[in-house]
Amino acid sequence: MKKTIFLLILAFVSVQTFAQKFGYVDSEFITSKMPEYKKAQEDMEKYSEKWVQDIEEKETELKKMRLQYQQEEILLTADMKRERLKNIEDKENALKDLNNKVFGINGLVFQKKKELIKPSLDEIYKACEKIARQKQLMFIFDKASDINMIYTDPRHDYTDYVLEALGISLKEDKNQNNQVIKPKK
Repeated sequence: MKKTIFLLILAFVSVQTFAQKFGYVDSEFITSKMPEYKKAQEDMEKYSEKWVQDIEEKETELKKMRLQYQQEEILLTADMKRERLKNIEDKENALKDLNNKVFGINGLVFQKKKELIKPSLDEIYKACEKIARQKQLMFIFDKASDINMIYTDPRHDYTDYVLEALGISLKEDKNQNNQVIKPKK
């Protein structure tokens, strides 16, 4: 009898050990509630706008060079044509290099974005880690990522817990959404 009870308890414990708890969060929703993330996004937009403006100015200058060449082409000698075309080609290559340097895969804009947004994402990661330990979760998925989640049971949504761990209150949003605008008489 004792042996049977022991085996039942051992079986129950082993089943519990293999049962893995999981949850998910919505990182887009979380970041939309983080003021520091919004500030980083705004700073990022300002930073990239400066580069876009600089590149557009260089493109305009290049178009002017091409137009001027086309207008004066008849009057130019063969050497002058080659020299002007070489200058235009050099300008085009410099513009392509600048564009790649700024907006390329590991360009300046990408590096700046990583620099500005990384602290917020690190906070979210730490909060998720804290919630995973508290709730004894083995996995936390991100609903906003490329992992397709066909169905998600709201019981496993830990977004609110992460927001709470970050010190972000949803009460303000709920109060704003519930306010009714009274018509003037």
